[in-house]
Amino acid sequence: MNAAAAIRQEVDVCIGQAGIHVGRLIYVQQGRRENATFAYAEQWLHDLDRFRVSPDLELVAGYQSRRAPSAADSTFHFAIADTAPDAWGRRIIARDHAKQRRANPALPLLTEMDCLLAVDDFSRVGALRLRDDAGVYRRTVEPGRRTTPPLIELQRMYEASRAVERGQETTEDLRYLQGKGTSLGGMRPKCTVLDENGWLAIGKFPSVNDTRSVTRGEVLALRLAQTAGIDVAAARVVTLDGAPVAVIRRFDRAAENSRIPYLSAASMLQASREEERAYVEIADAIRAHGAEPTRDTRELWRRMVFNLLITNVDDHLQNHGFLHAGNGFWRLAPAFDLNPFPDKVRESKTWLSEEDGPVVDIPTLLARSNYFSVSEDEALTILGEVHRAVADWRRVAISDEVGLRQQELEDFAPAFEHEQMEAAKTLLDQINR
Repeated sequence: MNAAAAIRQEVDVCIGQAGIHVGRLIYVQQGRRENATFAYAEQWLHDLDRFRVSPDLELVAGYQSRRAPSAADSTFHFAIADTAPDAWGRRIIARDHAKQRRANPALPLLTEMDCLLAVDDFSRVGALRLRDDAGVYRRTVEPGRRTTPPLIELQRMYEASRAVERGQETTEDLRYLQGKGTSLGGMRPKCTVLDENGWLAIGKFPSVNDTRSVTRGEVLALRLAQTAGIDVAAARVVTLDGAPVAVIRRFDRAAENSRIPYLSAASMLQASREEERAYVEIADAIRAHGAEPTRDTRELWRRMVFNLLITNVDDHLQNHGFLHAGNGFWRLAPAFDLNPFPDKVRESKTWLSEEDGPVVDIPTLLARSNYFSVSEDEALTILGEVHRAVADWRRVAISDEVGLRQQELEDFAPAFEHEQMEAAKTLLDQINR
């Protein structure tokens, strides 16, 4: 591309089912340089229900610019970046575009705005929506066609996803998957889907590279978390010709799929992807912006205990989220992307604090409980509740709701049976004597 030839793309940013106009987003790319600017609409600044749609966007008139601080970060302001496709979604978009360019070499290269606009409007995470100058929400298909398929089409999406993983996808496969990706997750194959009751959900497929039943493992973790007193996304297993698909209900939708504004914890903290951040910082953000700060900081501590005991070490900031509760206040979103990792070192990705480092043991968590509004006695009570739930993992794993076979249990055992579970049991036994 000629270095002097700038690409400029503009869209309106709207919010909710009603599509209230929030502001204008402009993306500019010139060579390798790119930036985004956003300006609130005057009507939003005067709306009684206005709030900062992104923590880095002050409620003021005029354009506010952003340039990605590193190659790992998004060009877009945080809340807008949260709606962009995840790694799997980008893979589908890039593969489809590459096939189109082979047929038409004059087709321009994808921009970051192209990827942002490729997400289906109906299933875009949170409540923000992008509308072009023709008044069409992006991405929207022509009238009479579906963008988010019903559950009965899971088999077709699963087959198309496996073809992509194997590098054997057809143009039809890619077109079928296009727009059905998600923003909540990483590189694993997944799609958005409507369940039997019309609720928006995520279908997570087994990968061709799996050496254990990862999808059943995630549903197991979510079931255990619920028993441990944690607010979680509703999850179940759907079997397709023997292949287990995890179907997880979206928590950013309410009745009749009305939209709830969403922020990742990374966005709430305005954190670069290259920064090490800590749970105490999430707790500070909850106190500053939370609708129920005491409830949510306590919930956060319970989740840390649970993650340690099931060896969920993929607890990065994108895997924690917030839902708007009104008047600019936020509440902790239900827990999601909980996965046992039996083959990983038991060390959290998000640190407990700069002083403590990552979460690696029960004593350190107990010593920090007060910071999360949990007294010493309450911490032991919570530890007991979480430990009892996790200790029952084998029974839950082979239940009809999860469906692991007896011979598969040993694949997961190191994630649930380890020295920190023993340390918790010893401490609880001493207290109960």
